[in-house]
Amino acid sequence: MRVGIGYDSHPFAKGRKLILGGVEIPHAKGLAGHSDADAVAHAVTDAILGAAGLGDIGRMFPNNDPRWKDANSIDLLNKAFLKVVEAGFQFVHADVTVIVEEPKLAPHLDAMEERLAEALLAGPAHVSVKAKTNEGMGWIGKGEGIAVMAVATLAERGLSVT
Repeated sequence: MRVGIGYDSHPFAKGRKLILGGVEIPHAKGLAGHSDADAVAHAVTDAILGAAGLGDIGRMFPNNDPRWKDANSIDLLNKAFLKVVEAGFQFVHADVTVIVEEPKLAPHLDAMEERLAEALLAGPAHVSVKAKTNEGMGWIGKGEGIAVMAVATLAERGLSVT
């Protein structure tokens, strides 16, 4: 078994859609970034790459490469996952915590779990997404952006997992 940790954060930006976990969330602002800035998908991508010992999202999809400009981050997660499979691992579980004051994400969590699971070729029971506030503290508490933490578990292919 292998465990990886992922983290991502982005500031809010006007004129962009807010995409989290592959789901468009109604909000006045989106997130600034080179791709679609889906901080949830980015954190999960780093977690699976870390568990497999394959680096991070920035090395695989550099933000100075025009190929990844406005890229769909769920597609990037799937591409990274296929590299993880090529390296001899199978996905077991991902646990994600989104830290944001607004918008409230509870109505969208199930859809995020489904989209992330699809990208990881797994059922939604293998992905857990939670949302927390920062209780008004710091840049997140002031509504300036979002941070996401993710943990992913992989198993060596052929190892029995339940």
